[in-house]
Amino acid sequence: MPHEFEVREEIVLDATPEQVWEAIATGPGVNSWFMGHNEIEPREGGKTRMTFDSDYAHESTVTAWEPGRRLAYRGDASPDGLFMAFEYLIEGRAGGSTVLRLVHSGFLGDDWAAEYDALTKGDGMYLRKLAVYLKHFAGRTSSANLFLMGPEVPDAERVAAAYAGAFGLTQPITNGAQGRLSVTGLPADDAVVEFADPEFLGVRTTNGLHMLVYAQNTVVIEHHAFTDELDRKQLASVWQAWLDRTFTGADAGNG
Repeated sequence: MPHEFEVREEIVLDATPEQVWEAIATGPGVNSWFMGHNEIEPREGGKTRMTFDSDYAHESTVTAWEPGRRLAYRGDASPDGLFMAFEYLIEGRAGGSTVLRLVHSGFLGDDWAAEYDALTKGDGMYLRKLAVYLKHFAGRTSSANLFLMGPEVPDAERVAAAYAGAFGLTQPITNGAQGRLSVTGLPADDAVVEFADPEFLGVRTTNGLHMLVYAQNTVVIEHHAFTDELDRKQLASVWQAWLDRTFTGADAGNG
């Protein structure tokens, strides 16, 4: 039986309404902070498409298109009536900042309670990731972005240690902590923790925006590169090797 839901979030962004619109309403902008590869047809009634490496694609229809003010789109409903819809409301403020309000609604399935809990956490974290992008990378778009599902690892402490090791951080990880990206195959780079949570770790480097997720015992790597030195295949290869080495290889547990 479908269960109706609604999540509301609000965030103040250190960016102009025009910069916010570019980040949420264009494919390259969304690719620079959200998941998957995104395409957006810029008009009411247009289509949006989010594609993942597995060839899974999710399509939506734009239901509101008011540049610099309002964007809304609604996903195609499944046979049992499940769907998700997003609405973004943009309000400029004196001094060049912007308030962004998000309404995420629709219908969830039988496991709605767990799904709703995940959405309430995830929506807030992605807005924080957007804030980091706009503050530090505004005007740049990701040359390569990665969303990589890793293995199931039931040991949360092991995952936390691995995430800390990837960025040369000491535990417990706190907002503002400084480290250094040290993943074999990636250029060494200074790192700063932008947000830390038991399930989400957001880290900024000179040329990268990272979010490492640990949800439902599953490891997820997100990496947006802002340099032509790295392409999508390189990111996938490097991080997959790190996952194998850290969690499934003979030296698993050693990072």
